[in-house]
Amino acid sequence: MRKMAKNKRVYIRTFGCQMNNRDSEVICGLLKEVGYKIVDQSVEANIVIINTCSVRQHAEDRVWSSIGTFKENQIIGIVGCMAQNYREKIFERAPDVDFVVGPADIQHIPRIIKDILNSKSKAKNSKLLLRKIWETDGVNRPEGVYHTGFYEKKDHAYIVISEGCSNYCSYCVVPFVRGQLHNRLPLDIIKEINIAVDHGIKNITLLGQNVNAYKAKDFNFIKLIKLIDSIKGLKEFSFLTSHPKDTSKDLFNSINELKKLKKWLHLPIQSGSDRILKLMNRGYSVKTYLDLVKDFRKIVKGGLLTTDIIVGFPGETEKDFIETKDLVEKAQFNAAYIFKYSPRINTLAAKMNDNVSKEEKERRHGIILELQRKISKSKGENIK
Repeated sequence: MRKMAKNKRVYIRTFGCQMNNRDSEVICGLLKEVGYKIVDQSVEANIVIINTCSVRQHAEDRVWSSIGTFKENQIIGIVGCMAQNYREKIFERAPDVDFVVGPADIQHIPRIIKDILNSKSKAKNSKLLLRKIWETDGVNRPEGVYHTGFYEKKDHAYIVISEGCSNYCSYCVVPFVRGQLHNRLPLDIIKEINIAVDHGIKNITLLGQNVNAYKAKDFNFIKLIKLIDSIKGLKEFSFLTSHPKDTSKDLFNSINELKKLKKWLHLPIQSGSDRILKLMNRGYSVKTYLDLVKDFRKIVKGGLLTTDIIVGFPGETEKDFIETKDLVEKAQFNAAYIFKYSPRINTLAAKMNDNVSKEEKERRHGIILELQRKISKSKGENIK
């Protein structure tokens, strides 16, 4: 049994996307408000929180392997997407974990840690089995979690405008771990941005699983970014991530016209095959996507266009793969994030026959990666 820690020092390790980075900041802010100190090295901490990602198997594998690296007397918590995906089953695979908290329940973390510290203090000289704690039943976070004023960087802040997703792309676990799409109110978003600017932050990134599906009150995404562009003291802002089915010329015109909005669009294609796009439940065709690319290039002169691509999706034939390769050549992305498909529990694709071998996925990944590197180099992008 671990001994109770004397000081309230917390180390947070973050896996995954920008949304997870922001969640870790929120957790830091909540803990600092009640007297905890955030430390940079796990060896300095008596409380370790691992903020997890379930989007790909590789991210989960790294989390499982990291748990065993922490000290016996440290309190260990698993939060984020894996917490929601596996819930109390995490304790079966990793008995040293003390608490598990899903994305919609992070406001409970200070109270949970306090309960565990009190429990360990009372059980210090006993052999009682301490109760494990998990909180994974939340739906939407309280607005207050976003207003602690804590940001890791002094010059940049992530601002969440929406949580969750309702698209149910067949490969994606997000709706199952982060819930249905929930949009924050525009005035709350503006309030948080103003607080960040008051702290000296001049650059922000708006976050959402599908930002351009934003709609709250009488505000849509375009109206929201126009309002943000008018905020005094803000120098530059951008947004992640857009979905092609919700993207339009109106958005491109706004990117072109708004003075503070970065001339950059991240627009995931995922596949260049209409057949695979349909199996993925993406809701658009290759032609529709390439028309968007054409409009973006025409309207936003010199704008940067980046994307996400998945190779080796269940049933992807060589013909499907070649169509993806052809699309990359036609679209001429400035950069692309290329992933090998891995099944995610609860998703529709997990029920499909994952019949593309690991070796074939590696081959296809390498071909697209090399192609994109050449394109990026020709455009003068510093892509590693």
